[in-house]
Amino acid sequence: MKKTSGFRSKKGSSPFGSSISPRRDGSHRINFQPGYRTRYKDLGKIHKAASVGNVAEVQRVLFLGKSGLNDKDKMNRTALHLACANGHLAVVALLLERRCQLNLRDSENRTALMKAVECQEEKCATLLLEHGADPNLTDANGNTALHHAVFCQNISLAAKLLSYDANIEARNEDDLTPLLLAISERKQQMVEFLVKKEANVHAVDKMKRYSCSFSF
Repeated sequence: MKKTSGFRSKKGSSPFGSSISPRRDGSHRINFQPGYRTRYKDLGKIHKAASVGNVAEVQRVLFLGKSGLNDKDKMNRTALHLACANGHLAVVALLLERRCQLNLRDSENRTALMKAVECQEEKCATLLLEHGADPNLTDANGNTALHHAVFCQNISLAAKLLSYDANIEARNEDDLTPLLLAISERKQQMVEFLVKKEANVHAVDKMKRYSCSFSF
């Protein structure tokens, strides 16, 4: 079975990436552990400062030219990725003020916005969206930021993404729209929210099942 979203749980510390396996009813089970596993020695100077929220050090490193604003580490993470994953809003604001690139991708093709959503750092996600981050880019498994919000069952973040034109009918590599994902993962409150937002209740998954054919 191919890999899917790599969604991870809020307090997990496992490396990113996960496998998917079917339940008896044909729905999906996803191991969900947010954030990044970081090895300090692998990080550049700006990445180290951003990952711990040290605004002054980020400023110093940039002033001295010891790191570039958009430099990537060994896992293609920028300072923005690390600041968002760890909820360091002041660092995010500084990087945006310096006009960092918003939509660069890490080794799993995830943007900083996806990491902010995955880690449920809503203030960071909101700031990125306000500065033009694209909510419809997809990661290595075809998931958009909205798919990540659905799996976390974070309705507030989902609403924020939709207010910035996130595609409510986007499909990941398993052919799941956000609504189909919410149904297959039994996220009832999210299902109700997406239906109210006029998600297509007649969407069909790879097994040719309609949304209305699922049961909790």
